[in-house]
Amino acid sequence: MRYNEKELQALSRQPADMAAELCMRGPKKGSVAKRRLVKLVVNFLFYFRPDEAEPLGALLLERCRVAQEEPGGFSISFVEDLSRKYHFECCSQEQCQEWMEALQRASYEYMRRSLIFYRNEIRKMTGKDPLEQFGISEEARFQLNSLPKDGRTACVGSPLDVTDPLWAPGYPGRCFL
Repeated sequence: MRYNEKELQALSRQPADMAAELCMRGPKKGSVAKRRLVKLVVNFLFYFRPDEAEPLGALLLERCRVAQEEPGGFSISFVEDLSRKYHFECCSQEQCQEWMEALQRASYEYMRRSLIFYRNEIRKMTGKDPLEQFGISEEARFQLNSLPKDGRTACVGSPLDVTDPLWAPGYPGRCFL
């Protein structure tokens, strides 16, 4: 994935949807948990040394799975390489649940599915397409027929690979500064 480092750094300075100091362990074998300031901004999870303003790295929260690992801990792994897991330890089980829910809601795919759901609910109630006024009523990526045929979802945390045509083949699902 191509990215602009300056834009990512500017994004990392934006107000966070969630932020906390958590213990974080990277995917390398033998890595140790280190205290990191973890900051969720839109669909990026930035991590910093607690005393520094520039991020050490960022995880793009697309095509990934968020899973409970142990009480008070969760992991993030990516569809392309499930063995590459980032582990996080929270102060409590409640904090862990809050983080897992926020991370699952952070993906583009989750927002897209929510839009489709609410669009269809409004259409059922009013008989009108709420997006028609914006000239995007025929846009394929917002249509119900673009959902998987078996009704499963393909958002963060889902065991299903994304088959949406908007996803580029070989998309890495993560980036580092």
